[in-house]
Amino acid sequence: MKTISLNVNGKAHKGLAIEARTQLADVLRDELNLTGTHLGCEHGVCGACTVLIDGVPARSCISLAVACDNAEITTIEGMDDDEVMKSLRTAFTEEHGLQCGFCTPGMLASARDVVLRMPDASDQEIRYAMSGNLCRCTGYVGIVKAVKRVIDERRAAGLAQIVNPRTEVGPVGSGHAEVMAADPAGIVLPASTAPKAAPARATAAGKLKADDSRPMTRLQQSFTVAFPRDEVWEFFGRLDQVTTCLPGASLLNEPTATHVEPRLRVKVGPIVADFEGAADVERDDATYTGTIYGSARDTKSASATRGEVEYVLSPINGGAETRVDVQVGFALTGPLAQFSRSGIVMDIAKRMTDAFAQNLHQRLSNRDNPDAAAESQITELNAGSLLFSVLRSRVTGFFKRLFGH
Repeated sequence: MKTISLNVNGKAHKGLAIEARTQLADVLRDELNLTGTHLGCEHGVCGACTVLIDGVPARSCISLAVACDNAEITTIEGMDDDEVMKSLRTAFTEEHGLQCGFCTPGMLASARDVVLRMPDASDQEIRYAMSGNLCRCTGYVGIVKAVKRVIDERRAAGLAQIVNPRTEVGPVGSGHAEVMAADPAGIVLPASTAPKAAPARATAAGKLKADDSRPMTRLQQSFTVAFPRDEVWEFFGRLDQVTTCLPGASLLNEPTATHVEPRLRVKVGPIVADFEGAADVERDDATYTGTIYGSARDTKSASATRGEVEYVLSPINGGAETRVDVQVGFALTGPLAQFSRSGIVMDIAKRMTDAFAQNLHQRLSNRDNPDAAAESQITELNAGSLLFSVLRSRVTGFFKRLFGH
């Protein structure tokens, strides 16, 4: 058992004896009887359990209570007199932003953060910021209207906004712990003197950066091309050619040396998504590295994605071949976001990389005969068939482990 102290809704609770694995939501509900914090998925996905930890919205169902020792916790019960929450409650009621009410406590906690941090948010930006809170009833239209209404009212009244309530790096609530950090040389230093995080990297695109505040799923893949690095590097500079090596990809407009506007068609079972977007490219000839920043929207649904791709070319086998190391970061919102939450996406990404590598090889092998390259390359991505292949391989692997064959 561990003993912790929490300051919840302005009241100190000292000497709480809990198991190390106990989640904050369980302490709030079972120990302190604050049942306004609702438990839904208990996996940090639905957002119903969202509370404020040191002023920052957080999932209490996946926040360890011991990690919040001495933190300031604010639940829906502690927001009765909050000026922003008063406005939100009125707006949610009048804009029909709630029905059954199960998601509402967490929805309001997240909405309060949006109102304070994003004084000029558009409807789309509100939807993105609130996408971590799921509602089975409303369809979100009333919720977005309610949040936008409060934002507009506060801006008209000249009320103060905050840029970001975060003042420390790390999980919310952890700033109270006595932690130690190691510098690159391996010398242990007090956290207060640990090196500060590197500043945001400037980019040609000026919009999407690796340290963007919106989290992205990250994947790493590698493949080998049987051509020298200089030839592969030169080919990667032809954005029209390299873009269409991706199965299902085509071009909306002629690319420039640093900008491309692609269209990507993807099938997921009966669902067909057509993403249209734009991307900016940075390349460093000295290090054979490149970074692509882009965003796109599905023309058939409300789904959208943003991300970045970093790649490095390295010579192998005496320079006769090239290894391409790729790191992909992406954030997917809307109806198709469900596919980015499963670990199975790692296996699907591997198959996509294999298809890209095959097309790249065909293009390089048939540079003097583009028609032959087009005939032999994979031209469409059917994620449904990839998904079936992944499931089949996983089931096969499970039985091999089970029976020892």
